[in-house]
Amino acid sequence: MGDEDLPVIRAAVLKIGTVNWELQTILREGLDREHGFRLEVQGYADTAATHLAVQGGASDLAVADMIWLARQRAAGRDYLFIPYSRAVGGLVVPEGSPARSLADLAGGKIGIAGGPLDKSWLILRAYARATHDMDIAADTEQVYGAPPLIYRSAVGADYAGAINYWHYLARMKAEGMRELISVGEAAQALGLDPETPLLGYYMREAFLGDNPGLAQAFYEASRAAKDLLGRSDAAWDALRPLIDAQSQAQFAQLRADWLAGVPPRGPVDPEGARAMFALMHDLGGRALMGDAAQIPPGLFAPVE
Repeated sequence: MGDEDLPVIRAAVLKIGTVNWELQTILREGLDREHGFRLEVQGYADTAATHLAVQGGASDLAVADMIWLARQRAAGRDYLFIPYSRAVGGLVVPEGSPARSLADLAGGKIGIAGGPLDKSWLILRAYARATHDMDIAADTEQVYGAPPLIYRSAVGADYAGAINYWHYLARMKAEGMRELISVGEAAQALGLDPETPLLGYYMREAFLGDNPGLAQAFYEASRAAKDLLGRSDAAWDALRPLIDAQSQAQFAQLRADWLAGVPPRGPVDPEGARAMFALMHDLGGRALMGDAAQIPPGLFAPVE
């Protein structure tokens, strides 16, 4: 079968999104063709545009978190989740901060990227309540802002602590900030499985029905790229222009944190996902979960 006969997966991604690190590795190494498909990467300016591209049929694949996809499937969209990453945020404090736990942030300001329903913030609120008997939302002042703004202000020591997306946190740590607690640690303390991949690729069930085996083929290419990035300095060096690190320390931290977010191979553990889903429903309610009171049947693609 020639390349022109292979099924095509059109991936809608942010032009500067970190998912490009994996997808460009797939393309550079020919892992798509090796696994029986052709990948085409389409760059968009914002996340909403990537979702609209899939919804409207201009693209076949994008990335989203499990909660958003559950909401979409509960609303009638036939999206299937394919594990991508368990990389989530955390809370960092300025270099030299005396804080050793969330309780030490009482009375201070916390900068938060993503708004009051940010999933990292919700999990850390639950953790503070369970571990320190603390209502951290009442005991601190929250300042919400876009990730770059939270990044700049936090590095400038404007906050007692800050919550941001994982790749901004990596840059913040490289510039001297210290992680007080990761969302993974907090989730584990709450009895959740930290291996649950909260971020996934998604494709429409109808598209995959027309292309039997394509979900597994894409997953194999994704895992092959992850395996390569787990062992190859050269593979990371090829990504330097995309990563755009401002220092070697930033580059090393971004690489380490990306690799730390690689989930174990295999399908999503339904029990772990249900436990995470139940906590998010308890913390965020309808404002976060929409009509998805529980994980909709068939959300997870049957990849192995």
